[in-house]
Amino acid sequence: MSTTYTVINPSTASPVTEVELADVDRTDAAIERAAAAFPPWRDLAPGERARLLRRFASVVDEHIDELAELEVRNAGHTWGNATWEAGNVRDVLNYYSAAPERLFGRQIPVPGGVDITFREPLGVVGIIVPWNFPMPILGWGMAPALAAGNTVVLKPAELTPLTAIRIGELALEAGLPEGVLTVIPGKGSVVGERFVTHPLVRKVCFTGSTAVGKKIMAGCAEQVKRCTLELGGKSANIVFADADLAKAAATAPYAVFDNAGQDCCARSRILVQESVHEQFLEQLGKAVQGMVVTDPGADRGSEMGPLISAHQRDSVRGYLDDVDVVCTGPAPDGDGFWVPPTVVAPRSTDDRVWREEVFGPVVAVLPFSDEAEAVAMANDTEYGLSGSIYTRDVGRALRVARRVEAGNLSVNSHSAVRYWTPFGGYKQSGLGRELGPDAPDAFTEEKNVFIAHEEATS
Repeated sequence: MSTTYTVINPSTASPVTEVELADVDRTDAAIERAAAAFPPWRDLAPGERARLLRRFASVVDEHIDELAELEVRNAGHTWGNATWEAGNVRDVLNYYSAAPERLFGRQIPVPGGVDITFREPLGVVGIIVPWNFPMPILGWGMAPALAAGNTVVLKPAELTPLTAIRIGELALEAGLPEGVLTVIPGKGSVVGERFVTHPLVRKVCFTGSTAVGKKIMAGCAEQVKRCTLELGGKSANIVFADADLAKAAATAPYAVFDNAGQDCCARSRILVQESVHEQFLEQLGKAVQGMVVTDPGADRGSEMGPLISAHQRDSVRGYLDDVDVVCTGPAPDGDGFWVPPTVVAPRSTDDRVWREEVFGPVVAVLPFSDEAEAVAMANDTEYGLSGSIYTRDVGRALRVARRVEAGNLSVNSHSAVRYWTPFGGYKQSGLGRELGPDAPDAFTEEKNVFIAHEEATS
């Protein structure tokens, strides 16, 4: 008997549809089909593989509105975000469609012959996608893996499987052969675990919590299986006294409350130089209270939607039980998993709300005295994924950017993730890098071949 999961619209707490969840046998069968599809996909002429990826991108482009509408209902994303996310899948496919014809090896000078290297695909790649950004993270793993000649089995999160299922269908419509990309809805403890333990899966890409990432890393070690991990974050937004305070305060809410704070890159700690701390808080409060927080399915102008589930809502509320709330923004009443955007003032850097990844629309603000203290406070965390620095002093911006232990930093902005630049974290925020021009290499083995040119002796 098959097991099904009821997908819920988080804006209204109403059911959307039922999705069948794969068991171990179905997962194994999908992995075996992907392994069988690997040799012909690997051996396909690079230009033909590139053409199919471009066609896949074109088909996704034809369904942008459909995919966005699915994400609004399934994940509670705003219409603007969901449209961008569907377009990001298209753009990432187009970007990596150039890779098959550019997977260059090298010629290395050696005595007595010629030495050359090759980039060869790994085989079957398992991708485990989280519920917070179902479409972009799907594309970030899938596109470079396919471009490098691998086949992909992909598990969407139980909470948000709908866009992944549809994108898997669009891949077939675009002409990708059966087994090259397989979407397998299911539980992490079943499908995700099988990606880790099945010997035919040669790499696992996981985005999610640090706790689960550690278990995946340990499991992959049993087979010396490669893994890429994009994990938690507790990123700092550092605002110096010489910054454009109006801009810093106006943009700060969107750096943490985008996707209702369910973002590993969320700048959920704001460090403000003490001489402008009160002024900044006043301007930040006005910006937060002016946010448009409405049901994205009913209002395409919504700037923040709900949390993904009742469990996540209750978890976030738990952080607000014993903390000083500075201000809150609006939120709908009634059904749905809503928490208003909230600014809090921790009593110290030991407070739970300052140290732990809340993964909700809560931002903590503390003052600092000087540059050295700002850097020390920013680095006082087990995470190191992202962050922002607001200052008009270019020298300070560069000094602080080099000293903050994080993989993706922005100066006078909050934009750190672009598909043509590398993305990943320091410390317990992850292992490896995604995106950028080198991403396909992470899905290959490098082979070295030496060819002797000395004449054979008789």
